[in-house]
Amino acid sequence: MTTICVIPGDGIGQEVVPAAVEVLKLLKSDLQFVEASAGFETFERVGTPLPDETLDAIAQADATLFGATSTPSTKVEGYRSTVQQLRKRFDLYANLRPTQSLPGAFSRQDINLLIVRENTEDLYSGRERREDNGDTAISERVITRRASERIFRVAFEQARLRKARRYAPGVVTIVHKANILKETDGLFREIGLTIAREYADIQCNELLVDAMAMRLVKDPEHFDVIVTTNLFGDILSDEAAGLVGGLGVAPSGNIGEQTAIFEPVHGSAPDIVGKGVANPMGAILSAAMMLEYLRMEEEGRRLRNAVYNVIRHGIRTRDIGGSANTRQVTDAIISELA
Repeated sequence: MTTICVIPGDGIGQEVVPAAVEVLKLLKSDLQFVEASAGFETFERVGTPLPDETLDAIAQADATLFGATSTPSTKVEGYRSTVQQLRKRFDLYANLRPTQSLPGAFSRQDINLLIVRENTEDLYSGRERREDNGDTAISERVITRRASERIFRVAFEQARLRKARRYAPGVVTIVHKANILKETDGLFREIGLTIAREYADIQCNELLVDAMAMRLVKDPEHFDVIVTTNLFGDILSDEAAGLVGGLGVAPSGNIGEQTAIFEPVHGSAPDIVGKGVANPMGAILSAAMMLEYLRMEEEGRRLRNAVYNVIRHGIRTRDIGGSANTRQVTDAIISELA
């Protein structure tokens, strides 16, 4: 039996993850679900955002479905981003963020791209300090050969897979700022171009990150697989999500050698918590990604198509131009599957 660790987390994660689990139970009756707690609310309750029992549950599961966490903008003693800790703890080095056109006027059409983001280092390495009596703040940007090689291999393998499935041309675009960050992004670019030579069947291009930001707005349909560093990938993937309806419909996967954690990327959204209007589609599409990771490709495809059909029928939450609530969208997806 396949075991899924379920972590609703904070805010609307506690609304959309149960919706995704409800759909998964209908779709695959042989899945076993184990619920665990994590996030800022957990930190306030027990003094740590990641209790040992949660870490054990993730380690023992085949995959994890995660909701959202709240991370204060100001420093809270003893607290660090739950998601960042999970990525480091389980070496979830590849963040996959697909962006695909949805069937509605709210979405740009003819987009089918995948952003592959290095997930463990860069400016998110946690190496920060204050100097000059607190008047100067310094953050160290870390780029290593090992992490760069791993993420480029993921990107090229994903491009090869997408090409084999005949829904993408097989093109990888390396995004960097090596003209200014000559050591860090210089190393990243150098490794990417070297690995590209091993994939003669995949075309390789490169763009500076500022040019990439403009091109994503101007002609996103031009791109297949985009591979970049942690911070750049974080920003560009949210920009890409805005082209197809926003963060409420954006899924993602954090992939490592031993396990993977899948999550919608919308955050805890405290302004709509408890109102019943959160969009569950990002969580449900993340569940579809999880099924594909678990080699349940047919079930993942069925789930994704059910979401698309519900959108076609006009059953949408307000963030994508509708008036339906979380329950109504979930029920509609269940009806599609049934």
